[in-house]
Amino acid sequence: MEEKKFDKNSIIGFGLIFLIVMWMMYNSQKTSQKEQAEKAKQAQIDKINKAKEVAAKEITSVAVDTTVNDTLKLQKLQGALGSFAYSATLPSAKEGFTVLENDLVKLTIANKGGYVSEAILKKYEKFSKGSGQLVELIKNNNANFNLALQTKDNRVLNTKDLFFEPTFKQVGENKVLSMKLKTGPTTYLEYNYTLKPNNYMVDFDLRSQGLSTTLNTTKPTDLEWDLKTYRNEKSVTYESQNADIHYEYEEGKTNNVGIGKDEEDTPSKTTYIAYKQHFFSSILLTDKPFETAKLHSLNLVNDAKVDTVFTKQFKSTLPLAYRNGELDYKMNWYFGPTDYKTLNSYEDKNLDKIIPLGWGIFGWINRFIFIPLFGFLGGFMPYGWAIIVFTILIKIAMSPITFKSFLSQAKMKVLRPEITELGEKYPKDAVKKQQETMKLYNKAGVNPMAGCIPALIQMPFLMASFRFFPSAFELRQKSFLWADDLSSFDQVIKLPFNIPLYGDHISLFPILAAIAIFFYMKMTSGDNQMAQPQQEGMPDMTKMMKMMIYISPIMMLIFFNSYGSGLSLYNFMSNLITIGIMLVIKKYFIDSDKIHAKIQENKTKPVKEGKFQKKLREVMEQAEEQKTKGKK
Repeated sequence: MEEKKFDKNSIIGFGLIFLIVMWMMYNSQKTSQKEQAEKAKQAQIDKINKAKEVAAKEITSVAVDTTVNDTLKLQKLQGALGSFAYSATLPSAKEGFTVLENDLVKLTIANKGGYVSEAILKKYEKFSKGSGQLVELIKNNNANFNLALQTKDNRVLNTKDLFFEPTFKQVGENKVLSMKLKTGPTTYLEYNYTLKPNNYMVDFDLRSQGLSTTLNTTKPTDLEWDLKTYRNEKSVTYESQNADIHYEYEEGKTNNVGIGKDEEDTPSKTTYIAYKQHFFSSILLTDKPFETAKLHSLNLVNDAKVDTVFTKQFKSTLPLAYRNGELDYKMNWYFGPTDYKTLNSYEDKNLDKIIPLGWGIFGWINRFIFIPLFGFLGGFMPYGWAIIVFTILIKIAMSPITFKSFLSQAKMKVLRPEITELGEKYPKDAVKKQQETMKLYNKAGVNPMAGCIPALIQMPFLMASFRFFPSAFELRQKSFLWADDLSSFDQVIKLPFNIPLYGDHISLFPILAAIAIFFYMKMTSGDNQMAQPQQEGMPDMTKMMKMMIYISPIMMLIFFNSYGSGLSLYNFMSNLITIGIMLVIKKYFIDSDKIHAKIQENKTKPVKEGKFQKKLREVMEQAEEQKTKGKK
C-alpha cells in the first residue's frame, strides 16, 4: 500500500484556515466587549434619566399639594429648624429674587430672609450729575432685616437665614408681593409688600397666622434693622456730618440720635425710624408704636482719604408685641430723597420733621418763608440765580429794620460829645454817669436800644439760612458759574497737601463771602466806635470789634471751605447787598445836621417817660441810695 503524506500545499492551506479562524474569534470577542460597554453606558444614562424623572415628579408633587414626601430630609431639617423646616423643603428654598419696580424706585426682595436686598432710586445719580451711577441705598448685603423668633421648644430662629415663599400679583396699578415663611400649608409668617405707581412709599404688612402653637408668644419678638450707608455725595465728610437717625415718638414728638462718633438713644412709643443720609433716607413706619426702641449710630468716616465708601452704621432693635398669639403690624417702607416737598406730601406721616430746619422761630422762618419763596423762584429760573434773587428780596424786606438801626447809630453819634462830657464830669461815679446819660437820652428822644433791636430781629433770619441751605435738596447737583454742585463745595484749586481745619482744596465762594463780611464789619464797626463811648467797668467794645473784623472772615474761610457752595453764595450776596443798602441810606437818608437839630428840639419839649425808662431810672436810683447808705 502506498503511504499518505502531507504535501506542502496542504500545510499552507491548513495554516491559512487557522489564521482565519483565530482572526474571526478575536474580532468576535472585541465586538462583544464593545457592545457590552455600550450597553453599560446606555444603562447608566437610562438610570440618570429615570432619577431625574423621579425627582421631577417629587418636585411637582410638592408644588401642587405642598406636602413633603421626603420624610428623611424633613426629619433632618426639623432637627435644626423645628416646624419651620417645612419652608426649607419647598421649591422656593433657594437663592431667588423678586423685583418690584415703578418709575421712581426699583426694589429687589430675596427669598432668603424675605427682605429688601436691593433698593435703587431711578431718578438720581450718585457723586455728580452725569456719573451714570444710580443712587443705591441697599446693595451687596449692606442691609439686614431680621426677626429673632423664639419657639416653644427653646429655639431662636433668625428669619434672615430662612427661606420665604414668594407670590406676586398685580392688583390694578399696584404691584403686590407676598413672602411667606411657612410651617405648614396654612400656617406662616408673612411679609406683604405693595408698591404703588409714582410713589417712594411701600406698604409693608407684617403678620403671622397659626403660629401661636409654634412660637413663644409670652414676650415680644425683636425686629432688627441694620443699614451700612453708602456714600452718595461729592464730599464724604460733609455727607457724614449730615447723616443721622431721626425718629418720631410719644404721639408726634421728633428727635435725632446725634451725629457724633458713637451715639445711642432709647425712645419709647416710637412710630417711625429714619436712617437719613443727608439727601436720601430709608424709613420704617408702623401703625402700632414700638413700646421701646434701641437706636445706635456709628460714624465710619475717620479719615476722608481712606474711608470713602461708607458714611454711617445704623442699627435698630424694636420689639414686636403679640396680640392673641399672633403678630399683626401695618408698616411702611420709604426709600427716597430727603426732600421737604416729597416728604411733606405724606401729610399724615410727619416725615418732613426729619429735615433739620431748626427749632422754634428758625424752623418757622424756614417752613413759612424760605421754603415757599425759594421753591417759587426755583420754578422758573436756575437755582444759582434763584439764590441771588432770593437774597435780594429778603434784604429788601429787612431794609426798614436796617434803616432804623443806622438811624439809631447816627443819633448816638450826634450825642457822643455830650456823653463824653458826662464821662469827664463823673469820672469815678459810674452809677451817676449812667443816670445822667439816661436823662440825656430821654430828653433827646433817643432810645439806646433802637440799634440793638433791629440786629436781634435780623439774627433769626441769618440763623435760619444756616439750616435751610445745607438741607435744600433742590440744590443737589445744580451748577452755577464755576460751581458744579451748589449742595457741595465749589473747588477751584486742588491742593497737593491738606491744611488742618481748612482742607485739601480752595473754594472760591467762601473767599468772596469772607471779603464781603470784612468790608461790612469794617463799615459798621467804624460807626459803632463813633457812637458807643467806652463805659467804665465794661469790656472795651472798640477792641473787640476790631478783633472781630479779622476773626469773622477767617472763620468764614475755614468753616465754609467744605460746606455747600449755595450757603457761601447766599452769605456773599447777603453782605454785598447790605453794604449797598448801607451806602444808599447814608447818602440819601441820613443827615447829621437834621438829626442834631431834631435832638435839640426834643430837649425843649416836655419829656414823657416810658415804662422801660421809668423802671431803669428807679433801679439806678435804688443803686445810688444803696451806695450812699454804704458810705455812711
